Amino acid sequence: MNLLVKARATGRIVADITPASAGWTYVGFKALRLAAGDVEAFDTGACEYCITVLAGAVDVQVGAQRYGAVGNRASVFEERAPAAVYVPPGQAVRIEAAGPAEVALSSAPAEGRFAPRVIAPQQMARSVRGQGSNTRYVCDILPQTEPAERLLVVEVVTPPGHASSYPPHKHDTAGDGETVLEETYYHQLDPAQGFAFQRVYTDDRSLDQTMAVEHRDTVLVPRGYHPCVAPHGYTLYYLNTMAGPHRHWAFRNDPAHEWMLAPR
Repeated sequence: MNLLVKARATGRIVADITPASAGWTYVGFKALRLAAGDVEAFDTGACEYCITVLAGAVDVQVGAQRYGAVGNRASVFEERAPAAVYVPPGQAVRIEAAGPAEVALSSAPAEGRFAPRVIAPQQMARSVRGQGSNTRYVCDILPQTEPAERLLVVEVVTPPGHASSYPPHKHDTAGDGETVLEETYYHQLDPAQGFAFQRVYTDDRSLDQTMAVEHRDTVLVPRGYHPCVAPHGYTLYYLNTMAGPHRHWAFRNDPAHEWMLAPR
């Protein structure tokens, strides 16, 4: 199975990943590039959605409820949190771009226990993780501390020459301090002609793929460890969508590389 989903070079849809296309159960992901006035309309069906406005601003209508001018940055590389909208199952959604915009649709099966809401930038926790060349900048868009049924959504900016999701970690086993979560990585690069590397591998190497990811490519992580590296000169952004049988993020580091976390 090829875990690298290349970005579509033209058109409104950049990436469109369903559980069926990914060969798994929970995570759906779609990335859109919208021109001013473009409309994306859909029904959430049996899924909950987190609509993350990566860049630009959009009007979002959920049923009879309208949320105007959602979005507050020109690029994912601005040092600020995005804006998002949570939508439960069984809702008609209409997204209209106020100007050029980029939008990510993260989805997972749900029953409908929570109401629609805007997730404002000031509600999102931003933090610095790691140190030295392992430093990266994290924004929790929809963490496990906020209401949702299965979805977890987070974005990360990795500076040039740094590693991320590192030491390599995995979340594919129930118990032993780990939870089962499928995951997508939606990548962007600054400057856009850049590339980065991501490896997805298991302990027994039954899965072991190393990919050169380019601007707007998506990587599927069905299981295994999944570190990233940004080459010199290029800043790496990625949006993670995670979901599984239980909404809790607990992971295990690769024992071969955990030594680097020991105090020095």
